[in-house]
Amino acid sequence: MAARIPAEERLTNLVVALMATEIGLTKQQILDNVSGYRQRAHAGVRADALEKMFERDKDELRTLGVPVETIGDQADPNDLREARYRIPQAEYDLPGDIEFTPAELAVLQLAGSVWSAESASGDAKAGVRKIRALGIDGDEPIIGFAPRITARDAAFAPLQDAIEKSRVVTFDYLKPGEDASRRRSIRPLALVDYEARWHVFGVDVDIEEDRMFLLSRIVGDVRVTTTTFDAALREGAGERALRGLQDVAAQNSALLEVTPGTEASLRLGRRARPAPTQGILVPFVDLHILADEIASYGPEVRVVEPAALREAVVDRLRAVAGTNAEIGATR
Repeated sequence: MAARIPAEERLTNLVVALMATEIGLTKQQILDNVSGYRQRAHAGVRADALEKMFERDKDELRTLGVPVETIGDQADPNDLREARYRIPQAEYDLPGDIEFTPAELAVLQLAGSVWSAESASGDAKAGVRKIRALGIDGDEPIIGFAPRITARDAAFAPLQDAIEKSRVVTFDYLKPGEDASRRRSIRPLALVDYEARWHVFGVDVDIEEDRMFLLSRIVGDVRVTTTTFDAALREGAGERALRGLQDVAAQNSALLEVTPGTEASLRLGRRARPAPTQGILVPFVDLHILADEIASYGPEVRVVEPAALREAVVDRLRAVAGTNAEIGATR
């Protein structure tokens, strides 16, 4: 019989392993070395069953806000046949605008010391040692992990409930540039956190095609209907959704000039690559979302191209300036 490792312990061991190396781990390395998979493999559980378990675990971690990253071939990032997986520790940083009082910091440090010491179990540490024995370097020491705090939209909870129950949902959705929202009906398959924003991936019932929706653009309440769908549709949905977002981002990039040492430099630099001449190239999925982010940095960022992004940022900055002028005039 397969060893009975609790699911929550298996997930903890997986997180610790994925945080242990910058270059990431292949699926086979994970199944061979991470406690919870390894015991089942030794007990004779079929390889395809273990792979499905790993896919479900990845989806679960992403639903919890853990940024599991998929890395393709270096020569062709879209080639995922030998994909590697990792959790970038930098992605666990708290937002820069969060502040704590000295008393709050003291409590957090005390709790953090206990959590860090206990969260990495013996099996988790053994798994990391096995991974390093393969010649894969990692950060030292690995002393557990802490979940990243991510603000969730109001639509998150009902969508998560609908996914777990395999129920069709309906909601009103407002696309950028449109004056009125449209009613959408989907079979929700996965919630994906990408570029610090939540998306729901599912099948649009009206056209029977896969679609992705940004939770922040859902208007009003999400209605969970009594209509059900086959739960098997959820298998691997999170991975497909993330791959789709990555494909879109790979086809779109913005050339930016960023002031060194600023918040913009830190946050944008994590997902950027150097430009051939000057500045950085930042891949993006949605021009309007990136425009919102860049505008929030004010003078720290200048958009070189595309022109449409530059105009969108300018429009937002002008709107802010106009609002501030109106407020000043009423004082």
